[in-house]
Amino acid sequence: MAVARKKTTVKKSLSKAKGKKAVARKPASKNASAAKVSKKTSNPLGLEKKAPGQFDTLQEIALAAHRKLPAPVWDHLMGGADSEMTLRRNRAGLDALALRQRVLVDVRHIDLSTTLLGQDLAFPVFPAPVGGFLGKVHHEGGPAVARAADSRGTTAFIATAAKPSLEAAQEAVKRKLIFQLYVRGDRTWIEGILDRVRKAEYGALCVTVDRNFYGRRERDIVSGLPVKEGFGDQSFQASLNWKDLVWMKERVGLPLIAKGIATAEDAVLAIEHGADVVYVSNHGGRQLDHAQGSIEVLAEVVKAVAGRAEVLADGGVQRGTDVVKMLCLGAKAVGVGKLLGLALSAGGEAGVARMLELMELEVRTVMGLMGVTSIKQLGPQWLREVPILGTPSSVSAYPLLEDAVRRNAR
Repeated sequence: MAVARKKTTVKKSLSKAKGKKAVARKPASKNASAAKVSKKTSNPLGLEKKAPGQFDTLQEIALAAHRKLPAPVWDHLMGGADSEMTLRRNRAGLDALALRQRVLVDVRHIDLSTTLLGQDLAFPVFPAPVGGFLGKVHHEGGPAVARAADSRGTTAFIATAAKPSLEAAQEAVKRKLIFQLYVRGDRTWIEGILDRVRKAEYGALCVTVDRNFYGRRERDIVSGLPVKEGFGDQSFQASLNWKDLVWMKERVGLPLIAKGIATAEDAVLAIEHGADVVYVSNHGGRQLDHAQGSIEVLAEVVKAVAGRAEVLADGGVQRGTDVVKMLCLGAKAVGVGKLLGLALSAGGEAGVARMLELMELEVRTVMGLMGVTSIKQLGPQWLREVPILGTPSSVSAYPLLEDAVRRNAR
């Protein structure tokens, strides 16, 4: 909030001793002093002086986004459905696991490389699909995210609602991207989209299966932010069934990813209906409220898949430790959604590239401190259940951000 300043009067007096003009000022008013202090402390890290590529921590990226985004857009990005219990369980599930540590291991060389559907990834993190949000905070949207991901040696998921178009995102990079489909029309409409996906030469089709209803995100409802997809007919998504996935895969001729799997039973069904990848996700806690956290169901899904498909996961991932924990439970690679939104808001394409670079640094540091030299060595044996400290939330992984949100300092 701006602080009103009182006008100060300036009196000129003649200095008889030196024959020069001297200026006498009134002492600064209390309000002016308060404004000076407020200006000095509102951004204690000096984030406005840093270029996006100069952020030193993920916390700084999150703080910069918090300062830039209007309150309704911030709430849309960081909030969840209804009571936000699923959102908090995403974080709580990650916080309830501790990492084991082995020492006196030569960790000068750590291999973070992996593959997804045969495509090499430099490290096991990728930007998850965040729909139309990309276009709300960056004029390029999908292409910016694609280029940032490619610059760090990983792929990106591009959603149906991403702007300016699905073709623009894939044209921006040589690496094969993954297209995420929301069904907003009949089979003729779907055929048109799938034909465009194939012509654009995407590497895979990801069908979102947990959006048969649009979650009641009450922060958006109260703020009046018009964020719900404004195209097509939601009822087509509501009618989606397993046979439709079989038909889509046959039509597009690409590997199939089923995103939004949250039980062992559906993991088995997904494989039986042609899924090459089972993607564990609860839409960042923005769909079914009071569901389990993603990491809570990851182990049962991996067990049900039994090596017949690759497994991806997202949900509350904001730290390198979060990534390592999901890898320990069987995920091949891990998606970042809210963190992608924060990075794009903070610094556009350069912000996303820097976020991925810092995430890679965190993963490498965590593994080195654990005494692990390759992600192939990770497994459940590296985890232990522990009591949760503090109150899990969408900002609790970043203490500085949590403080800023509490103070509502922008």
